[in-house]
Amino acid sequence: MLKIQENETVELKRQYIDDIKKEIIAFANTLGGTIYIGVDDTGNVIGLNASNLDSIMLKLSEIARDSILPDILPFLSINSEVVEDKHVIVVHVSAGVNRPYYLKEKGLKPNGVYKRIGTASVPVSADGIVQMINQTFGQSYELTRSLNQDLSFEKFTFEMRKVKYEVSPSKMTSLKMIGDDGLYTNLALLLSDQCPFTIKLAVFGGIEDNEFLERREFSGSLLKQQQEIEDFISLNNHISSKIIGMRRVDKISYKKEIVREALLNSIVHRDYSVSASNIINIYKDRIEFFVSRRLCRWYGHGVNVFRYLKTKKRISSSNLLPSRSY
Repeated sequence: MLKIQENETVELKRQYIDDIKKEIIAFANTLGGTIYIGVDDTGNVIGLNASNLDSIMLKLSEIARDSILPDILPFLSINSEVVEDKHVIVVHVSAGVNRPYYLKEKGLKPNGVYKRIGTASVPVSADGIVQMINQTFGQSYELTRSLNQDLSFEKFTFEMRKVKYEVSPSKMTSLKMIGDDGLYTNLALLLSDQCPFTIKLAVFGGIEDNEFLERREFSGSLLKQQQEIEDFISLNNHISSKIIGMRRVDKISYKKEIVREALLNSIVHRDYSVSASNIINIYKDRIEFFVSRRLCRWYGHGVNVFRYLKTKKRISSSNLLPSRSY
């Protein structure tokens, strides 16, 4: 007699159902486990029709191949056994090394990622998915797997073609935009048209922040944000004039190369695991770039601020806590 009951590593199924893929995912995302098909919840062996064994095992291998990502087949074994003179199918699932595993049709979302808790296969929260990714791939945000895999790269492709760089999956892999698992990384997310991170910009009438003249929020690919912000600052770059002899000499407040350096620094040195937007403040006498950073897990989030005076390079930088927001 089969003496077994459901627990964290055992699942009993009276018959085959398509939803069994959730249990496969849950075991692969946790400690591994075994699924017995042909056994009811109390451990009684019901058995399967011998003529159906091959078709059921074929269905199991097909759903594992076609419905689950990343590839889970190396961690799966499917066999038929005779228990108490009855046929059952035994599916052994090893703990996967490329977690999180998820339903292809749902993506890396709570309704697509499962883990085993007790006798249940339960959805994983968005934070839990991120933690699972970090445990698998390390703490580098840019190189971990993007939760959003439905990405487009119109702006990135356009800019790359301008420098005669043809975008292809192999090139994106070499750029670390596609990981070893064949999925987009967060670096790809940042350069995609769906980039969720924004930069907020405000223009003030004086040297304090009590008089708003204009505020903007830039979104989309980081390449798009960079260009649009450079253009916006250029339009707000005050020009002063001097008459020297018979000539009028115009002088811009902020040299273009300094603005570009500051903007690139703020984009590159931002901690994208922090959801807060970068902030740019334009005053009459300076531009400030506030960069979202994770200072320390005990003290929360902070910002770096780079201050640029008119016609001068950065005069100071400091860490502030917390950042201002609009």
